[in-house]
Amino acid sequence: MKKMIQTALIATALMSSAACQSVTPNPADNAKVSAREFVKKANQELSEAAENASHAAWLSSTYINIDSQMVSAKAFQEYNLLSVQYAKKAATYDESQQEADVARQLKRLKLDLVLPAPDDRQEAKKLASIGLKMEAMYGSGEYCNDERCYSLEDMVKIFAESRDSKLLKELWEGWRNVSPPMRPLYQKQVNIANAGAQDLGFANLSELWRSNYDMAPDAFAQDVDAQWGKVKPLYEALQCHVRSELNQHYGNDVAPQSGKIPAHLLGNMWAQTWGNVYELVKPENSEQSYDLTELIAEAGMTEMDMVKTGEAFFSSLGFEPLPDTFWERSQFIKPRDREVVCHASAWNVDNVDDLRIKMCIKKDAEDFQVVHHELGHNYYQRAYNQQPFILRGAANDGFHEAIGDTVALSITPSYLVQLGLLEEEPPVEEDLGYLMNMALNKIAFLPFGLLVDKWRWQVFSGEIAPEDYNKGWWKLREDYQGVSAPVDRSERNFDPGAKYHIPGNTPYTRYFLAFIQQFQFHRALCDEIGYEGPLHRCSIYNNTNAGEKLQTMMAMGTSQPWPDAMEALTGQRELDASAIIDYFAPLMSWLEEQNKDRQCGW
Repeated sequence: MKKMIQTALIATALMSSAACQSVTPNPADNAKVSAREFVKKANQELSEAAENASHAAWLSSTYINIDSQMVSAKAFQEYNLLSVQYAKKAATYDESQQEADVARQLKRLKLDLVLPAPDDRQEAKKLASIGLKMEAMYGSGEYCNDERCYSLEDMVKIFAESRDSKLLKELWEGWRNVSPPMRPLYQKQVNIANAGAQDLGFANLSELWRSNYDMAPDAFAQDVDAQWGKVKPLYEALQCHVRSELNQHYGNDVAPQSGKIPAHLLGNMWAQTWGNVYELVKPENSEQSYDLTELIAEAGMTEMDMVKTGEAFFSSLGFEPLPDTFWERSQFIKPRDREVVCHASAWNVDNVDDLRIKMCIKKDAEDFQVVHHELGHNYYQRAYNQQPFILRGAANDGFHEAIGDTVALSITPSYLVQLGLLEEEPPVEEDLGYLMNMALNKIAFLPFGLLVDKWRWQVFSGEIAPEDYNKGWWKLREDYQGVSAPVDRSERNFDPGAKYHIPGNTPYTRYFLAFIQQFQFHRALCDEIGYEGPLHRCSIYNNTNAGEKLQTMMAMGTSQPWPDAMEALTGQRELDASAIIDYFAPLMSWLEEQNKDRQCGW
């Protein structure tokens, strides 16, 4: 199940590389075999090994205990050794002398490692153990005061609903008590993984991660900065308006009139999306006439109904139904009898058709969208399952996230009308509120989506020293997001670890890329179906032409450089943030009018 093992262990919400058998095979000796024979053997052995290790990974995420952690640690240890050995062997072949498909597989063998261990069994064992310990710390974390104990899910719900700034500050600080014990573990993990990256010929893990985009690592870093520069004016306008409205609600003592916004006031434990403060910042006279969470409740939808609705969306595009095993083996709700990792993720356990999602679904608008998003991963995983095992993945990791979010962009009022949840589409006067709500979730996320990996790139390269982990984290958060910690922070804290993707070692740039690509994909698919209205009102639901376009691109897997896949879907060969500008143009005009007498920036 190639892009899955590391997620449950120490990597992605979608997983990210193949795993290994309990007995490590000896990869082919390139002095004796051709490159084609070498990749054939690699495909066979990694594919055979993956299913066993992915079952172990699933177990460790859905039954958190010492036994499942030990089984999973062993599987990952063997996986990491095998994958590093194959990566090292792949590096000894001259890609320029191979046929294109073989050269591509050699490259992927080297770059698909998210957290490579040195070719040393003891170091691989340490690396696996550290990752699992940190993920278990996160998964079982809670905050207790004199009155009660709060799970993370409890706190997330309170952040979404409460306007009690004192309680929010307490919970914000309380949750971050989970992460200081991770700090020495994380430092050890960085040292081991950097050594593993150096064994593969990279300067450090930062260079390896940034090399995974069919361009030079420094050029890639420059490109993401350039993309951010295109959308930054929209973000700054949004931050300015939100800060002003929070000030009106809370007063100067809690929410300042200028500068940075205290992070606990934005409706999200990590201030990464701001949709939960919509009621405080919404445009006047643009009240939405419906609430999706209320519609879900009124319709009596269960968690299973929400997933069935997501499946029906893809069926309307012409995709085959999900297999029976999906319904038998997925985790849809949080069990009452054990600790689990609730963070939503999509799995293809056998890398063929054992598709699953792992969630603790809440019957609300957010998880209605998350279900559609995660199923987008599942359908993508199945679409490329005819590729060689090494090439079963997204064109780049942003594509996987973008496909799910592209589908979620089609959860428009017209879609809800077709589902029978709404009687009719709301009038155009409500569009401004709709766009504000979308911007609070999409545009507000962009700088956070960029800075998480910027912090890790700087940690991996040594630009941020271990004694400055927290200082470096907050500098980036302040510079990019214009948010501040609500209480004093020091190096006694390890606030990055309070975000799942840090202890879970999930690369995060994929989300930044996805939030750009999804609008580019959405615009192209709406053009494909001949839609002529406002881009934010377009839904591709029930259109097989859009489905065929998606299927063609997704079936490519990672067999071609991502610009080829981009071209197959959009007709363009590079990222294009102009679709974001098109989508939110009415909102930007409104924000500029609102902010004309305000002191914007921070």
